[in-house]
Order: sequence, then structure tokens, then C-alpha cells
Amino acid sequence: MPKPQQSDEQTICVNRKAHFDYTIEEKYEAGIMLTGGEVKSLRDGRANLKDSYGRVDKGQLFLLNTHISDYKPAYYSNGDPTRTRKLLMHKKEILHLMSKVQEQGLTLIPLRLYFKAGRAKVEIALARGKKRYDKRETIREREVQRDIARGMQRNLRDYGERKT
Repeated sequence: MPKPQQSDEQTICVNRKAHFDYTIEEKYEAGIMLTGGEVKSLRDGRANLKDSYGRVDKGQLFLLNTHISDYKPAYYSNGDPTRTRKLLMHKKEILHLMSKVQEQGLTLIPLRLYFKAGRAKVEIALARGKKRYDKRETIREREVQRDIARGMQRNLRDYGERKT
């Protein structure tokens, strides 16, 4: 009997505010061009996706404001930890993203950085910014779900006590 397939993805960091601040339309996977020191720094988990975003410029896809700290033992420094990094995708996908961003006013945001089969990848999303009332609605829904879960736990606990 074959062994179950294990996921070879190792998550480095996640953009936690993305789902709160944006409504996610579509998700894509892209490679990222890094220097050697940046790759080692990612393996140490020293990256941050806060305030980062993507941009299509002249048919190429770039990731801006992603903070990847310098790798301390490296002989040289890259200088700017928030430098612009090129993302690698098929031309057809980039053109699709470019048309969506221009026509529908969507934004490209990174959701997470991870290693897949030894290669650094970024999960980017086409997203629409939420208004303040949308954020309040999200908070309300989350609280309702918590209350439902608490009620179910309480009922299960009470049911177990009555049964014995």
C-alpha cells in the first residue's frame, strides 16, 4: 500500500491582515527572485508581508515592501531589506492579472511566503479592499461563529454530564 502523500510546503510567513482588510477574488502561485542571503534568511523565518503589495509593470510582476531581513553570517549585505523583488509567472497569467487590476480596480496582495520543493514561492491574490462597514460585518460574523461554537461545546458538556 502506498504511503499517503505528504505536503512538501514549508510556510515561512502569512499576511494575517489580508483576509480582514480585503475580499479575496482569486489566488495564484508565483516564484520569487532572491539572492542567496535572502533565501537563507527566509529559511530562518525572518520575513514580513505587512504592507506589501504587487504591481504589474511593463509586462513583469513585482512585489514591493516585503521585508526580508539580512542574513547575519553573510559576507555582504543586500542593503535594503524592503527592496522590490521580481515575481515569476507565465506571461499569460501576468497579462490576465494586469487586465483585472486595470479594469476592475483590484489589488495584488501577497497572502503567504513558503518553500515548495526547495523553491521560494509567494501566494498572491487579486483582492478588493473592504470598507469600514465590511470590516465591522466580518467582526460580527466571527463573533456569531464563536458564540455558536461556545453554545455547542456547552451543550455537549451538559449532555455528557446528564448521560453519566
